Amino acid sequence: MTSYGQFCAIARAHEALGGRWTLLVVRELLMGSRRFNDIRRGIPRVSRTMLSERLTALVEAGAVERSDGPHGPEYALTEAGAELMEVVGALAAWGQKYLPRHAAEEDLDLEPLLVDMQRRIRPDALPREPIVIRFEIDGRRPPRFLLLKAGEASLCTQNPGFPEPICVRARLSALVAWWRGDFDFAKAQRLGLAIEGPKALAKAFPGWFERYLFAHVEEARRAS
Repeated sequence: MTSYGQFCAIARAHEALGGRWTLLVVRELLMGSRRFNDIRRGIPRVSRTMLSERLTALVEAGAVERSDGPHGPEYALTEAGAELMEVVGALAAWGQKYLPRHAAEEDLDLEPLLVDMQRRIRPDALPREPIVIRFEIDGRRPPRFLLLKAGEASLCTQNPGFPEPICVRARLSALVAWWRGDFDFAKAQRLGLAIEGPKALAKAFPGWFERYLFAHVEEARRAS
């Protein structure tokens, strides 16, 4: 890669971190992913080759360390890498505040959304007995399943054998709009987010999650 040829710390940091996908890799590591496939699950459009290159570059930059785990290579942020939380957080807050939010018009993937939902479970709010939430989003096949039980939230392609009382049937754009904080739950339901199942569980469903980390950031008003 051609250097910017500048002494400026912004230029030098951008050379190390400004490549496509790089900060999304950092995001996944900040959120707790450690193994290659787990990182890629949160960024499904990155190729395996590109992800490998980005991880190598982050290791060389001193932001990530690679180690041999019991099931293969594992990656973790170094002290320098952990400090990127402020950078990633500031970038996310800026995007949430100033970039238009029109989920119905965006090119969206389901997998990163479900991965984030899995990460943002509120264990103290869950039913006492293990349950499985079935997701049928935009008629996609196969459906996805989220197992919720004490100390565990697992995203699966098949029901692992627990009761399945709740089914989320939705347009992906409606589910994204609620999760991202574009709309409240009631408006997302009017836009196509349906929670099917026993009334008490369906009513409790939104409270089982802490929504997207930056859902509280309000969109800036634009001059008309």
